[in-house]
Amino acid sequence: MKEEALRLLVTNKNEGWKKWGTYMTYRQWGTVREDYSGSGDAWSFIDHYRSNANAYRWGEEGIGGFCDNNQNICIAPAFWNGKDKILKENLFGLTNSQGNHGEDVKEIYFQGINTPTHSYAEFHYIYPIDEFPYQQLQEENANRGIHDLEYEAWDTGKFDNNRFYDIKISYAKESDEDFYQKITVKNCSDSNETLWVIPQVWFRNYWRHEFFTSKPILQLKEDGVVDLYQEEVGEYHLYYKTGARPLFCDNETNTEKVYGTENTHKYVKDGICDHIVNGAKSVNDVTKQGTKFGAAHKLVLGAGETKEVIIRISKREKSQPFSTAATCFEQREQEAKDFYNDLAKKHEVKENNKKLLIDSLSGVLWSKQFYYYDVNKWLNGENGEPTPQREYPRNGQWKHLVNKNILLMPDKWEYPWYAAWDLAFHTTTMAYVDASFSKRQLSLMLREYYMHPNGQIPAYEWNFSDVNPPVHAWACLKVFDIDKKQNGRPDFDFLQKVFQKLLVNFTWWVNQKDSSGKNLFEGGFLGLDNIGIFDRSNLPKGIKSLEQADATSWMAMYCLNMLRISLELSKYHSSYQESASKFFQHFLEIAGVLEHITDDEESLWDPEDEFFYDVVKLNNGENHRMKVRSLVGLIPLFAVEVIPEELFEGLDDFQRRTMGLMRSRPELASLTSRLENRNPDGKHLFALLRGYRLQHVLKRMLDETEFLSDYGIRSLSKFHEHSPFELQIEGIKHGVSYVPGESNTVMFGGNSNWRGPIWFPMNYMLIESLKKYYKYYGDEYVYEFPEGSGNKLPLDKVILELEKRLLKIFDASGTKKPYEMEHPIFQNEHIKNKPNMFYEYFHGDTGRGLGAAFQTGWTSLIANLLIEKEN
Repeated sequence: MKEEALRLLVTNKNEGWKKWGTYMTYRQWGTVREDYSGSGDAWSFIDHYRSNANAYRWGEEGIGGFCDNNQNICIAPAFWNGKDKILKENLFGLTNSQGNHGEDVKEIYFQGINTPTHSYAEFHYIYPIDEFPYQQLQEENANRGIHDLEYEAWDTGKFDNNRFYDIKISYAKESDEDFYQKITVKNCSDSNETLWVIPQVWFRNYWRHEFFTSKPILQLKEDGVVDLYQEEVGEYHLYYKTGARPLFCDNETNTEKVYGTENTHKYVKDGICDHIVNGAKSVNDVTKQGTKFGAAHKLVLGAGETKEVIIRISKREKSQPFSTAATCFEQREQEAKDFYNDLAKKHEVKENNKKLLIDSLSGVLWSKQFYYYDVNKWLNGENGEPTPQREYPRNGQWKHLVNKNILLMPDKWEYPWYAAWDLAFHTTTMAYVDASFSKRQLSLMLREYYMHPNGQIPAYEWNFSDVNPPVHAWACLKVFDIDKKQNGRPDFDFLQKVFQKLLVNFTWWVNQKDSSGKNLFEGGFLGLDNIGIFDRSNLPKGIKSLEQADATSWMAMYCLNMLRISLELSKYHSSYQESASKFFQHFLEIAGVLEHITDDEESLWDPEDEFFYDVVKLNNGENHRMKVRSLVGLIPLFAVEVIPEELFEGLDDFQRRTMGLMRSRPELASLTSRLENRNPDGKHLFALLRGYRLQHVLKRMLDETEFLSDYGIRSLSKFHEHSPFELQIEGIKHGVSYVPGESNTVMFGGNSNWRGPIWFPMNYMLIESLKKYYKYYGDEYVYEFPEGSGNKLPLDKVILELEKRLLKIFDASGTKKPYEMEHPIFQNEHIKNKPNMFYEYFHGDTGRGLGAAFQTGWTSLIANLLIEKEN
């Protein structure tokens, strides 16, 4: 067993070798946590231009940063090209209102190789030699409309002719409390240039608000050595190479710059910046101490020259702190490569896909972030502090919520806050490198300080009460199966614990989202943003209710997930047979209602189009099927489970109950299951779609004029490109048309678009579902692929073709990868071999990457496809 795998075996939770890691966000400003405005406009309370002067309350940001598991001590570099008006200490991007397609980071960076214990990690940053185009990016995007492309950093011309520094920030651990940071800078231009490189170390300002915590200190001991001390944290020693200039200030807000009031501290957070850029006397050169430190290196680099800056932080004192640096970096980097090479070999990943595998798994590890948010304290202030005055107190029903953990983020700049369903997908990828961490993540969301007392799982900090699809049980099962296969034994303790909490969450769904009591669910938003003709969480005037095919199908899937968990646990304890029977019955009822609502209402299944649609009920008594061919009609495919005969063995109580149900409700049983029939391999099928309906839903899904793209399954049928759907309600026209790229609506900020692009989580779920159907049916049924081609394939071959199309997005065999923009920067010799970028979603016709450029979270599911491929 290789070294990194051994370290994982002896590391529990986020301690030991995991205590320090790449847990720092790329953006803390513009978050709900840091918003203390009266209006609730988080984006304007602290913007990018004031962020370097503001001491944050709940977390810290940096470029490729490193910190401990409670973010007491933070490490991240700053740079200055001699032209910018501020140090480059964080990544620049536009706010929601500034971007023509919502918020967006406007930088060039790449998340490099990273190990599960963060024993080795790389981050690549491209910094222009000339002035960074802050104003140019903001003004040009403001001039562009919603039908125009976004204006990106590489469009500004600032990176042309190799006028940039190629910077690699890397970390290597000697032990769990001893590590190096190395900053390697290459001047890619053909001229001599000067760059300031300032490794910075600081304490997060928790002492100002937590009154039982003492104030820490960084103190220069001697040239090249700084001692860090805080009573609750202990003592650390920071080493930098002599010759650099030690600069100290305090991590305290520059209130004059941020709020226009007189400073109460002499040396404030942006003191190092003000000193280097403006020559101000804003650093403590007298006592050489503070709560923020920078080792300023002025590098003169010839054309094409590379230089490096290195620091070390250790719990123990070192007499020769850099004697082992070269060996440590070489060894840890090789161990990281060995770890991933072993993983690729174990899962028979082809050599041409190995880099993609490493980049995607490393990227999801870079998505780990220290996340701290105590809603009660945020609403009411700390003891002795005045209560914040807010016109509309956000998340007022979530005062129990206290989050202070390392969590998986969708994207650490655009979405630096967890989203419940994103996180569920992330854990299924993370399980292949660190199943223990995945199980803990899933368990956290169900803990009493996350999940609401009523059973709701928090959605995301902008509105914890919003509703994400109920994929948590699915993720728990997926991680359970991966973990069992890797370790050779089932973790029933994990499964039992999450099951008890999932029961509470399932009950919340039934009580809160089935207003009619008919098993028709109205989830509203459900994470799909603007997929419909209106915001499904805020129905327009004139609508009584919306019966959702996707919400109802998600709940059918939830039933099957809980059924399968119950059966697994029945082997552990026979009492779980009763819950298995309960979820089987609930699944039958949902299947029945999808078939037909009542005699005087519209069914969610349209017999003419042979597809599922939402049904809108108007106040005037009219009901309408909203004939939008979207993922809403494909999600019923997700409600499928294949259970082997051996899982039923010895479960006499369950079999007796279910057979009784099927005899009493034969019309429902015939729709959904073959409990009484096994396939030749001894497997039983539970599914919403069988035979006829499965065939017709797949017929649309596999049609290139509808859902099937060269790069996967679109979120909206291309049929609507020339046939938009429209519905008039109380004189107002609502509509939807096929939009393969950037959003053309401001719904949900305009930064998300489910009206045509390809989204990896939904494609992955579709493939997962088809695999289950194939496990049961085998080669019994064949389907045209693509529809109308005359080429008929069994489902296993259909799955392979879908996987090929998704992989094609990252195909490096051509002049460019399809996801890359049409810009020379991506073919630049210094950039073309950098780690892959994992966009939020992809253009439905071209495969071009869109949305958050580094949303490695759920797009890292490409790793699952590579590992779980059909042979």
